Amino acid sequence: MEGSVEAVLEAEQAPRRKLSREARRGQLIEATIAVIAEKGYARMTLGEVAKRAGLSHGLANFHFESKEKLLAATLDHLSEEYRANWQGALARAGGHPADRLAALLEADFDPVICESDKLAAWVSFWGEAQSRPMYQDHCGSNDEEYQGIMTRTCADLIQLGGYGGQAERIARVLRVTVEGVWLDLMTMREPYALEEAKATVWACVAAFFPRHFGPEGRLRGA
Repeated sequence: MEGSVEAVLEAEQAPRRKLSREARRGQLIEATIAVIAEKGYARMTLGEVAKRAGLSHGLANFHFESKEKLLAATLDHLSEEYRANWQGALARAGGHPADRLAALLEADFDPVICESDKLAAWVSFWGEAQSRPMYQDHCGSNDEEYQGIMTRTCADLIQLGGYGGQAERIARVLRVTVEGVWLDLMTMREPYALEEAKATVWACVAAFFPRHFGPEGRLRGA
């Protein structure tokens, strides 16, 4: 009987330990994003991250063992958060390809995603030559999935709206426009407002699909 009680207590405590471990890892990942934003990819250290998270250096080592493993986990976190965000937006969109395209692009400016520290972290991962193999390993398949859906959505809108152009090329232009706007928001001395950032993207979309998009985004009734 005593063993059974101990087993029940052990079972009750296990989720708490698991949650605590996940919470600590989350703290360290969030701190990593903040440190990268402030100091850059190359100057980020486990010690600095632990200090920012309010945890000991030993605890940071326990959870991630090395700077490289922490960076990989941080990249996974950013990539999966980004993927979940655009997939959720797409699931809520209507069936019309213009609605789906608008949802994909709006998702890139969701405050959860388009946040200064996270943008800085993305730019750091893109810009550091040493991080490129890691980026491809951890984000390549997600990027390919996103680009494939964007391409198919553009192809559907081209067919439905009687537009010209190559869907794959248009999808690529839209993606690099968003990424360029993100970079602008991070590097310009006086960055423009988020609404202007979105308007820049809408201007690009409207150039390809003028009957469905305008300066403020999706044209209703089209």
